[in-house]
Amino acid sequence: MGRIISSDACVAEGAEWLAHYDPRFAAALELTGPLPLRRKPDGFSELLSAIISQQVSVASARAIWRRMEEANLTELSQVMAASEEELRAAGLSRPKVRYARALAEANIDYNALRDVPDAEVVKQLVTVSGIGAWTAEIYAMFSLGRADVFAPGDLALQEAARMLFELPDRPKEKELRKMAEAWSPWRSVAARLLFSYYHVAKSREGIR
Repeated sequence: MGRIISSDACVAEGAEWLAHYDPRFAAALELTGPLPLRRKPDGFSELLSAIISQQVSVASARAIWRRMEEANLTELSQVMAASEEELRAAGLSRPKVRYARALAEANIDYNALRDVPDAEVVKQLVTVSGIGAWTAEIYAMFSLGRADVFAPGDLALQEAARMLFELPDRPKEKELRKMAEAWSPWRSVAARLLFSYYHVAKSREGIR
């Protein structure tokens, strides 16, 4: 299964490895400073939150999640018992109502997921309607703490890679996945570094 990132020391170890591997990562670390742990809980609520965050702004996702919390609709049993009207009233679109119900009905063994290989985590999760590779990989990285998972479909990671490695164009998912193979066994830390680098670079450009 590989390393589990459980502390800031784990992240620092991975960052040091990456900096030694490629001086461009070292330069990025000079700009970003120490990288965040970014560990989240695992389980139904985290995956539901990830589904809600798809294709909306960060601010919108937070607002919808706050309404879901206020309506007591963040736990599996609560979603199962809720009507479509109640879920819609909390801010879910019709497709996301379907996805929330599909997640609730999927009978995922979240405890067992902690002990299966990275690829199997993704394979199991993407069978659920509304969960694609990006959501599954983000969950594996930050909720399960997997050290060697990457999410090459993420636009911020693609743009950060373009800037840091001075690529002529933003790499597509397949291309970035191939690039990231060289960052094993610390691909998840490379993602943290690229996320942080993206925010620093965009802030310097005056973009939020």
